[in-house]
Amino acid sequence: MKQFLLKLFTWWNGQTFGTQLWTWRFGELVGTDEQGNRYYRTTGGKIDPTLGFERRWVIYNGLAEASRVPPSWHGWLHHTVDVLPTEQAYTPREWEKSHVPNLTGTPAAYRPSGSTLASGQRPKATGDYQPWTPG
Repeated sequence: MKQFLLKLFTWWNGQTFGTQLWTWRFGELVGTDEQGNRYYRTTGGKIDPTLGFERRWVIYNGLAEASRVPPSWHGWLHHTVDVLPTEQAYTPREWEKSHVPNLTGTPAAYRPSGSTLASGQRPKATGDYQPWTPG
């Protein structure tokens, strides 16, 4: 029952019931990536009359986080390239890094020095700061 309610009312835990129904009815699986995300398009690459191009979408394996889409699939999803990454040999550039999850809002988030969240206290001013005091 809990899984049914999660699928019905939440979008961040994978696909919703509506997305599952749409995918079953109009979608065609074109591939998966190394993280288990599944990529779909409209059946047969049919052009959507309201958009003027085919619909493409991803169903995430786990939490829906857009940074989990690899560069090869990102280009296909956004109609930058029309060739599927499964149909061509994609070689990452030397400057491309492996995926790092978005840690914003978690205890492991980046907290630069000077942030009140970094140490729990505001660091002392360096001397070039004159606090305002009411007159």
